[in-house]
Amino acid sequence: MPATVGRRLDRLAPVRRVTRGIDRRTVARLGIIAATWYAAWLSIDAFGRPYNFFDMKIYHGAIVWWASGNDLYSFIAPMTTLGFTYPPFAALIMLPMAWFPVGAAGWLNVFASLAALTVVLTALLRPTVERLGWSLWFVVGIAVPLAVAIEPVRETLGYGQVNLLLFGLIMADLVALRWRARRGIRTGWTDRPLRRFFFSGAWAGVGIGLATSVKLTPALFILYFLLTRQWRAAMTAIGTTIGVTLATFAIAGRESMSYFTSVIWQTERVGAADMTPNQSLAGVLARLYDSIETPGLLWLSFALVILAIGLSRAGNAHADGDELTAFTLVGLTANVISPVSWSHHLVWVVPAVIVLADTALRRRRASRGLLHRIGPPPSQTNLIGVAGLRSPIWFPTLTGLRHAVAAVGLYLLFLISPIWPYEHKLPEVSHYQDGLFGALMENSLALALIVLVATLPWRPGAEPAFYSERRRAGSVPLHHGQH
Repeated sequence: MPATVGRRLDRLAPVRRVTRGIDRRTVARLGIIAATWYAAWLSIDAFGRPYNFFDMKIYHGAIVWWASGNDLYSFIAPMTTLGFTYPPFAALIMLPMAWFPVGAAGWLNVFASLAALTVVLTALLRPTVERLGWSLWFVVGIAVPLAVAIEPVRETLGYGQVNLLLFGLIMADLVALRWRARRGIRTGWTDRPLRRFFFSGAWAGVGIGLATSVKLTPALFILYFLLTRQWRAAMTAIGTTIGVTLATFAIAGRESMSYFTSVIWQTERVGAADMTPNQSLAGVLARLYDSIETPGLLWLSFALVILAIGLSRAGNAHADGDELTAFTLVGLTANVISPVSWSHHLVWVVPAVIVLADTALRRRRASRGLLHRIGPPPSQTNLIGVAGLRSPIWFPTLTGLRHAVAAVGLYLLFLISPIWPYEHKLPEVSHYQDGLFGALMENSLALALIVLVATLPWRPGAEPAFYSERRRAGSVPLHHGQH
């Protein structure tokens, strides 16, 4: 009997050697991440909708139709009035999906989109995590399922959309601008030309150019570059867009001519303006007028005002050294002023939540530093202020609270997504069927975006992307807040 027990213990020895190096904290963190993924799954089941790669089926059908020798834009999905609405360059990128069944193509898009989301969140959260001394992999491990659970991301994955991939291309340019602002302080790679070019950020603008070639709304980032005098990034984006478009003309001339002369103007191909998932300004106005069409002149007037506000605030954020908030404001503005912004297009709410949360953390930490410089209270009991609060204690506690509440509230709004219980379709049901509250809920996501464009705070000196074309490659980079 002892010999048998001994042999069993010997067989457990390799297991003990493996587990000996595993930190209990790591195991606990992995458990928290797993629990967050499970909670995200429950949230999608509770607040999401049935997903069956609906949009991917349209893309896949159109690509197979085109690969069979038919006209790309003449395809209409069975039992719908919907066809392919993207430029021909997007069709060329999607062409390999014709080799796969539609289900496989949908899941490949899910994995690619999750990879893009993970990379983007890693890039966006790294400055905050490093400043606070947190674990990057743990924070990102929690952030990814939290992001997956909200309306834009779960709809993108469930319908087989490309929004996260385009989001990744645009945010790649933000990373390039970061590297460009910090050039001259990196060492150890100057003898490798490709590595030097990559980390120099000289390619900033390529991602936005490619995204604009797939979908037109990212072109607003080019206008932002021009307004903020980021000439090199603007010219790179414009050159990429023109080059890709001309190359597509050379490969698919008939489809390119058809798209730019006809299809691009056929707004009815994507559906009626008043449809509930259209959470743009145009959708809000159409629903307020209880009409399937947007009042054109009124929409144009408000859209120009919001465009001016959004780009002006983005320019101020850039000038104060917060390029992430600048990019977020441009993305939110594009969502608002676009004639059609389906709920799965609104991925720019993800960095908006990050900006609000980081603002709360920064303000709280700054208040603690101010309290430390002020020094301890005159007595151990703390003097009671006029309002009856112990100011040395409550001052740092309350600082940043409104931004934290805003971040949580914004996240919960897009998690619950109250537009669907109040979805109405004309002419069967009026958009005022459920009164004022129902109208507010049906337009809630769009209204939140408009408020964000007008009020999203920026963080002076948080991550400047300043650079001058006259600066030398080896010059000392600007410090945070310097401009």
